[in-house]
Amino acid sequence: MAYQLTDFLPTTKKELEIRGWNELDVILFSGDAYIDHPAFGAAVIGRLIEAQGLRVAIVPQPNWRDDLRDFKKLGKPRLFFGVTAGNMDSMVNHYTANKRLRSDDAYSPDGKPHFRPDYATITYSNILKKLYPDVPVLIGGIEASLRRFTHYDYWSDKLMPGILINSKADLLVYGMGEKPLMAILSELKAGKSLFEIHNIPQTAYLTNAVANHPDWKTKELVDHAGCLKDKKMYASNFKHIEVESNRYDADRLIQKNGNQYIVVNPPFQPLTQGELDASFDLPYTRLPHPKYKGKTIPAFEMIKFSVSLHRGCFGGCAFCTISAHQGKFIVSRSEKSILNEVKQIIRMPDFKGYISDLGGPSANMYEMRGIDMEICKKCKKPSCIHPNICFNLNTDHTPLLNVYRAVDQLPGIKKSFVGSGIRYDLLLSDVKDKKANESHAEYTRELITKHVSGRLKIAPEHTSDKVLKLMRKPGFKYFQQFKDQFDRINQEKGMNQQLIPYFISSHPACEPEDMADLAIKTKKMNFKLEQVQDFTPTPMTLATEIYYSGYHPYTLEKVYTAQTKEEKLDQRKFFFWYKPEYKRDIYKMLQKVNRQDLIKKLL
Repeated sequence: MAYQLTDFLPTTKKELEIRGWNELDVILFSGDAYIDHPAFGAAVIGRLIEAQGLRVAIVPQPNWRDDLRDFKKLGKPRLFFGVTAGNMDSMVNHYTANKRLRSDDAYSPDGKPHFRPDYATITYSNILKKLYPDVPVLIGGIEASLRRFTHYDYWSDKLMPGILINSKADLLVYGMGEKPLMAILSELKAGKSLFEIHNIPQTAYLTNAVANHPDWKTKELVDHAGCLKDKKMYASNFKHIEVESNRYDADRLIQKNGNQYIVVNPPFQPLTQGELDASFDLPYTRLPHPKYKGKTIPAFEMIKFSVSLHRGCFGGCAFCTISAHQGKFIVSRSEKSILNEVKQIIRMPDFKGYISDLGGPSANMYEMRGIDMEICKKCKKPSCIHPNICFNLNTDHTPLLNVYRAVDQLPGIKKSFVGSGIRYDLLLSDVKDKKANESHAEYTRELITKHVSGRLKIAPEHTSDKVLKLMRKPGFKYFQQFKDQFDRINQEKGMNQQLIPYFISSHPACEPEDMADLAIKTKKMNFKLEQVQDFTPTPMTLATEIYYSGYHPYTLEKVYTAQTKEEKLDQRKFFFWYKPEYKRDIYKMLQKVNRQDLIKKLL
């Protein structure tokens, strides 16, 4: 399908002139290249604003180091500036777990680095406030969302205040932005200014005095100064932040910083299926803007022929930001909306018949919710599947199987794959519902025989029960059971597919003995590990709070975490126990902790 320049949101003065526009209502600044696709936040927000009949433009990856012409070229918007660092926190995007500068950026043309600043939200917002002090600035996206309270910043190794303080922005939207944005635009259309909008759920703002709210209870967190003084007090905040981020009817949270308060209104209730469909059904071209012609954007290439089926994740993993940003309640698209997007992909000129991923944050949570939603509405637990699968969770995989089959029947589809992570504990749980149990076995077989492109990636993360418990992940026995099923089905069908497990080192609670356990167990299973990573502390995860403070926020008990570069490197060596250059170091480490038994098993 051929698209015109005017099928994309404008990015330059020339594109405004083509449309005959001399004024904009909203200008968005993004740290990512502009890809007009529902997997990229700036495009979603831009299309939503456009759908409200407003004039909106995107300035992707503005140059912040020159005379700031990118920030001036489109003039002043009538309503507000919108700022996002992009689909990733800019510091995670820039640096490795060892704090080394990355040599590439998947969200930039040709994967080139240095197209965005460190702490991009703060940098962009400050520039706009300086140039146009009278124009309100709205910040959002994952960087703003997960830095809304006092948070530990791994890259500067210190606590930073809620991002509203340093960005000087007027309003923050956290989580998935559709509902708060629609409410904000409704207020603006009614004649209000963004400066005075303070009562919309899922937004945060700064104020000198906090008034009572007629509908929301308010909890006050330990203030920024208290967090700086006492790590245990800082850790205690996280329990309230996580609980209120995931409750159906949550409380408002406030945190004092100097003479001001950051007020974080409770989240909206989850989108309905119709609302999510409406967001995905906006007129995206699903392509990078024509300005990138002849260039490759790796993040786009990765999702070019993939389809997201749902949002949210009820896993609540300690190291993951998905539920913190998308929430734990699953919102699924209708089959019709999914098939419409697949048909759009089929019409793409370079499509060869293979859908690379029918997935989501966790691929097999589609259409899963509480059997009795009234129980869910009272629940405060961050995970629906840890330490056990909740008795009230419907784990029937039939709706997902129906989607797979409907996609595979479309003319032009040769095969559809599942590239997103699978929660195998959902497939191995024995629930009271006979139909759900039957669907687990049916899904496992269909996944392995029809939707694996040679290698199925899966994330046990560790082998140690102690570490897995803190991670909120299932015991390693579940992975062993799933591998047995995987191998058996492959053998029955004469297939030679691989299972590729992901593992993490240096996670809170993980000690050298635990890494030796990981090496021994994976050695027995004939794995030579390739998908491995060091734990990287990212804002607003349980594991990060433990890493920085040394305390578990829920129990306030001490937890060991590898801190130094040497400790982390030592743990990482266990992944590669079979390499001659690491054997001596591993031997010494295990000798030091007097674990001759582990030396014998491993080396």
